[in-house]
Amino acid sequence: MLGSPISIPARRRMESEMRTIHLALALSSVALTAHAETPVLTVLTYDSFTAEWGPGPAIEAGFEATCACDLQWVTGGDGAAILARLKLEGAQTDVDVVVGLDTSLTENAGKTGLFAPHDLSLANDLPVPFADPLFIPYDWGWFAFVYDNTKLATPPTSFAELVASPLKIVIQDPRSSTPGLGLLMWVKAVYGADSAAFWTDLADNILTVTPSWDQAYGLFLSGEADMVLSYTTSPAYHLIAEQDATKSAALFSDGHYMQVEVAGMLAASQTPDLARAFLTYLGSDEAQAVLPTTNWMYPAKTPAQGLPAGFETMINPGKSLLFSATEAEEGRQAAVEEWQTILSR
Repeated sequence: MLGSPISIPARRRMESEMRTIHLALALSSVALTAHAETPVLTVLTYDSFTAEWGPGPAIEAGFEATCACDLQWVTGGDGAAILARLKLEGAQTDVDVVVGLDTSLTENAGKTGLFAPHDLSLANDLPVPFADPLFIPYDWGWFAFVYDNTKLATPPTSFAELVASPLKIVIQDPRSSTPGLGLLMWVKAVYGADSAAFWTDLADNILTVTPSWDQAYGLFLSGEADMVLSYTTSPAYHLIAEQDATKSAALFSDGHYMQVEVAGMLAASQTPDLARAFLTYLGSDEAQAVLPTTNWMYPAKTPAQGLPAGFETMINPGKSLLFSATEAEEGRQAAVEEWQTILSR
């Protein structure tokens, strides 16, 4: 049976509705196409880097203003945990750039074959020569034990004094944390073949070992420990951001071990030009100026405006200690096993 004829007003309403639907579909298609054409850069880094108080938000905004892209952060614990994740994912990783390894891990990271040469020549002001075809430095600092100077009037001035004291310290696990691994390198640089005896003596001073730096520092700030393994620049945060001068770093006559943090691009990246552009931006004046008061480290290249007021009050070790990447890799596993054996007794 034939249906009833559609009235002219009804037909016009239907035509109008169809035009509206077609227009909405067209606009949706344009939006989806535009979204699909926006390149995405995935950057793997440590947790504190992307915190609202960390450098991540400002660096993301600054880079996206130059790249017409979408920078997406992925976090994976501290540096050692990041490398472990990359090894697990292998060539199937969807990460384009890694930010947060250091020179204790770069030799090991390079041997994985997961990183691509950056082909960049970026100037730096590091106190030691640095040249690596796979990694660029973005900041650096000296490890130190931080304390509350209102509670501890006379801090230890060496590892020997620390061991002889009743002070309780919090350190990080070298298997997951770059500061924790840095402490192992520091001890090895000072004590060499006698490092096992030192760890045996220090065991009574260690309150706990945490997987990451932020957990250890949180325990210190809550009053759980007298000192925490951190950096000579950590008190700058309290001084500049909180107007709190009660935190200090103990100056050791043994010398202080350095950490140089680096970034590198993955060989599996589908956007290598964008990855290289990000590394270039990370070394720029704009990004380097962000790091002192967000990551609370020295920038790899001092920006034109210099360091923020307050950094000049930080302790300046008279002796800097640092193994080459090759030396650090050759001694890393044995140092970790020695530490683990002694502290598990």
